[in-house]
Formats: sequence, structure tokens, C-alpha cells
Amino acid sequence: MNQEFELIAKTFQGLEEVLAQELTELGASNIEIGRRMVSFTGDKAMMYKANFCLRTAIRILKPIKHFTAKTADEVYEAVKSIAWENYLDNMSSFSVDAVVFSNEFRHSKFVAYKVKDAVVDYFREKTGNRPSVRISNPDLAIHIHIAEEECTLALDSSGESLHRRGYRQEQVEAPLNEVLAAGMILMTGWRGECDLIDPMCGSGTIPIEAALIARNIAPGVFRKEFGFEKWKDFDQDLFDAIYNDDSQEREFTHKIYGYDNNPKANEIAQHNVKAAGVSKDVILKIQPFQQFEQPAQKSIIITNPPYGERISSEDLLGLYQMIGERLKHAFTGNDAWILSYRDECFDQIGLKASIKVPLFNGALECQFRKYQLFDGKYKEFRSDNSDKEFKPKREERPARPRRQGEKVEYGRKERKDGGRGERKEGFRSDRKEGFRKDADRKETFRGRKAGDGKEFTRERRKEFKYKEDSKPRTPRPSTDDGRPKAAPAPRYMHRRRSEEEGNSQD
Repeated sequence: MNQEFELIAKTFQGLEEVLAQELTELGASNIEIGRRMVSFTGDKAMMYKANFCLRTAIRILKPIKHFTAKTADEVYEAVKSIAWENYLDNMSSFSVDAVVFSNEFRHSKFVAYKVKDAVVDYFREKTGNRPSVRISNPDLAIHIHIAEEECTLALDSSGESLHRRGYRQEQVEAPLNEVLAAGMILMTGWRGECDLIDPMCGSGTIPIEAALIARNIAPGVFRKEFGFEKWKDFDQDLFDAIYNDDSQEREFTHKIYGYDNNPKANEIAQHNVKAAGVSKDVILKIQPFQQFEQPAQKSIIITNPPYGERISSEDLLGLYQMIGERLKHAFTGNDAWILSYRDECFDQIGLKASIKVPLFNGALECQFRKYQLFDGKYKEFRSDNSDKEFKPKREERPARPRRQGEKVEYGRKERKDGGRGERKEGFRSDRKEGFRKDADRKETFRGRKAGDGKEFTRERRKEFKYKEDSKPRTPRPSTDDGRPKAAPAPRYMHRRRSEEEGNSQD
């Protein structure tokens, strides 16, 4: 049996408890919530699964040493004392990332240089040669976190940030982060029980993440590579078994609708939906919110309208007034969840929110609010539905971000078979040959098509490039959506974090 070890999953502030619940369902042990992170324990298979399956994690770190240090020299000596030949050799490449909150160490780059020097000097003294430093795509990514005098040295098992799923072909200006989109959906409790609508979907991030959640498709299936695949102890057969196991996928009998009044955004969303292989579940349409009509079926709205920061509107307050009017008159009997940044924007909606959850969108401390739409007066609605619960119970409600050091333990989820279970018949161990030979599943996850119509195999993923890194960004035109223009003078609901603090989340 593989030995368990400590692991850390990093996330955005506000998503810690959603991530902890994901880890509980995945079967992790000793789950403890921190600030923008959740620690847990597991074996090598759990580390692979965490990278492959978690929707709200940015990266998975494996701590290899905890120590205290008051000076840079003490950091250097502690790092140099590690047997680095267990992790890389003098022909390998590595990078160092540092996050520092300390009066003793004021510059994270200086700490990173000391760690780099320690690793290089270790190999130079042992072998006469040294490994190279490579910022982009190294063989081993090293992470050091310092809080005052407490230091944690860890290996980054994810490589590129996990929010880069791999399906995004293009993007609009200021797209919603995939991890945040998935966290918002999970926070509502929606798992595919009804139709889902994003009336301002942009490049389609919320509809795509919703489709993956509804079918329980692992977000890591689109990734071309994980950091741990370059480690010296990488177990190819174990990861192949995890990669090819689709036993947890499920059917989805409803639809997901994404609307936007920008033709360019609609075109980009079409490409991304096709690349993700969820065209059967997601319906996209060019339609302004002003034309939104009452859906025929039970539905939920989850959306992220512009709020005058990176994307604005000629009449921002008028936009939110229109949103409130459409919700009240064309979405009765349903729930709507809206992420926004300013009090005056929410005020213009003119509806009473039943839940308000603080969430960070980049450096902006936003709120994610739930609106329950009904006919008539609120008191009459409550009295007529007195048997229904309008707010989640305290233990079920998305909770506030916990303070540093505050911990919650979750019990390990027991499997019915008492363990990981037998591998189901019909799964391949060699994913390079494709997934399963099932002609009836061409449109589903295992036989999904890439944007060019060819089979989206694991082998093609290795060659797949993130097109958003090479294509020039096309700013949204100043059309009816009015997003590029300046907003009225803001009245901020929360503080704005510094750029450095915002970037440290990743």
C-alpha cells in the first residue's frame, strides 16, 4: 500500500470550503481549511486524482520540508540539507517560486534566489555539475512559502496552473477564471438537475464548466501535461488507470444556455464549446439581456455581468436596472445568482438577495448574491411556501473565508467496497491508443472532437498549444453590449487588494 503524505491545494479566497467538500468526495484524509488553501493527506494516487479531478484548485503542492528561519542564510542551509538527488539530477531543469509574508524577509525574489543557490551548490559540490534554471516548463517546480519565521518547502505537482483546463481556444477581454466559474456553480448546489442559463456568457466559461459538472467529467482530461509527469517517481500505469476511468460520469438530460449580444464573443464561445466537446449540452445564441424571456422549463441563472473595472458600460447602472427588471418579469419561480463588485450596481437590481457570499475575482473583492424570483409580495410568497426552506442551514450554507490558522476537519469518505475497488472491465490502460471503442459515444467525453474535427486523443493533447498565448487579444467592439466604455464614478463595496497580493493566489 502506498504511503500517505501531506498535500496542499491552493485556491481563490472564498472557495476554500467548496474545495474542502470536493476533497472529501474524492476521498482525501485529514482535510484542514486555511487561507486560500486546503491541506490534506493522501498517497500518490490521491495526488494524481487531486490534479486531475478538482475543479476549484489552482495547484497541488507536496511539502517536503518544514523549518524555521530568521535569516536568508538559515533558509539556504535548510534547503541545501535536503537530498535533492531524490527529486532531480544535474542534467534536469528547475524553477523556484516564493511567497513571503514576513518582517524578516521582505523580498520574495531574494528568497527564491537563496533557494536556487542552495540547490545549485548542492549538486555542484556532489557532482561538479549543476542543474539549469528554467522559468518556463521546468522538470521540477519548487515552491517556498514563508509566514514570519515558519517556512514550508514544497514541490509543485501541477506545473501550469490548473485553471488552464486546455479547452479555451480564444477568449474575450477579461474572461472569467475557470476555477472561479466552477466554484460559483458548485456553490449554488446545481449539479445538472435543471436547465442552466448564463445571459451574459462572454467566451462561454460558465456554460462549459457547468456542462463538465453536470456530466461529472474531470477537468484535467483536456490538459496536455501535469508537473508530476516529469518527476523521477512518476507511475505511468497508475496515472493511466486514473485518466481512463470514467465510471463516475453521468447522464445529463437538461440543457445549458449561453447568451451574449456581442457576435465576436458568441463566435469565440462556439469555438471553446466545440473544443470542450460539450456542443450537445450547451446552446449558444446572440441575444441581449433586454430580450430575455421566461424559460419554459425550471431553470437557474448564474452570471457575471460587467461591473466597471476591466469591462465597463456606457450606462452601467442602467444595465443593472435592466437586469433586475428582466429577472422580476421574465424569470419568476426560479433562482438567479449574480457576481458583481459594487453596492450601487446591486442596488439597481432592485431585488432582495437571500444569500450574499464574498468572492474574489482577481484583485476585486466581489459578492455572489442569490435572488429568488416569485410572483406578488415577498411576505405572501413566504406564507404560501412556509414548508420550504429559503436559506441553507448553517452547516450547508457557503461560509465566510476562514481566518489564518482556523481549521475544520472532514471525515474520510468511505467507499462501499471498502477501498479503491476493482478496475472496471472495458477500460484501457494505454490511453495513447484512445479511450474506449464505443461508436455510440462519439459526442461524449471519451470520443470528443477538437476544434478541427479530429479525435481529441491524449496524444494530440501533447501537441496541443494554448492558442490564447499566441493569438492577439481582440478587444470587444463598442456595440450594444457597451462593455468597453468608461463607467460612472465608482462607490466601492469592498477594498481592492494590491496587485502583488492578488497575483499570489496563483
